[in-house]
Amino acid sequence: MDPTGRICGVTGAASGIGLALVDELLSSGAAHVAMMDFDGEGLRTALAKRERYSSRLSTYQVNVGSEPQIKAALQKIENEIGPIDIFFSNAGISRSGGVDASDEDWLDSWDVNVMAHIYAARFLVPKMSERKKGHLVQTASAAGLLSVLGAAPYAVTKHAAVALSEWMAITYRPLGISVSCICPQGVRTPMLFPELKKGTSDFSNTLADTVAQSAVTSAGTVLEPGDVARIAIQGIKDDKFLILPHPEVAGFMVKKASDIETWLSQMIRISEKLSGALQDPLR
Repeated sequence: MDPTGRICGVTGAASGIGLALVDELLSSGAAHVAMMDFDGEGLRTALAKRERYSSRLSTYQVNVGSEPQIKAALQKIENEIGPIDIFFSNAGISRSGGVDASDEDWLDSWDVNVMAHIYAARFLVPKMSERKKGHLVQTASAAGLLSVLGAAPYAVTKHAAVALSEWMAITYRPLGISVSCICPQGVRTPMLFPELKKGTSDFSNTLADTVAQSAVTSAGTVLEPGDVARIAIQGIKDDKFLILPHPEVAGFMVKKASDIETWLSQMIRISEKLSGALQDPLR
């Protein structure tokens, strides 16, 4: 679906990929972009820097992990601006650690990385199906197609997000609704580089945090959010389901699918090497 003249919504819109999507949608001629984020101050700052587009922007402070909050925001957009044509369920969180990660980290990851997509679709699918048009876009991750070292809550919930997107694409296409799933690898955002977040003074990382960051940055090129947004919008215009800003991920997927045992052995070796090097820098 071409965003030109469309009403769009973006979660996680105060920074990173979400904010880059907002800018790309405006450049692509979207009629209106509703910006949603938990960070109210970040939304206000982002809006102030886009004053010339103020008539085409609106902001909503929302916890996407709360169904009542996201439902209320979406209803307000539809009532006051118009029917949402393209919705980017982009917000996400990253929690490191393994099965030892706290229940809070696991449940927060599930709420934001999976349930937020469900809550948005629960509201939008009936409306889009009635209109026989609409496009739902989920931002997942290459971690949801492959994996990522040091961050089990993130890898597992992003796998679930990809699975959900696949199911939705199969089920809702006959209703006139397209579905896309964006799966980037490394992107220069506060999620991967916490030091980029303004107001953050404590950059201390656990070993799991550092392993996860090092695994991503060593896997390939770290893209800028704007690069991901441009590729994503083009993919949506082309009605693609799987959007891979890092094309090499497709090759990794083939290797994983064709010989899972060898792929796992390679990943284990990388894990051992990376963890050992971070524990003993002189190793």
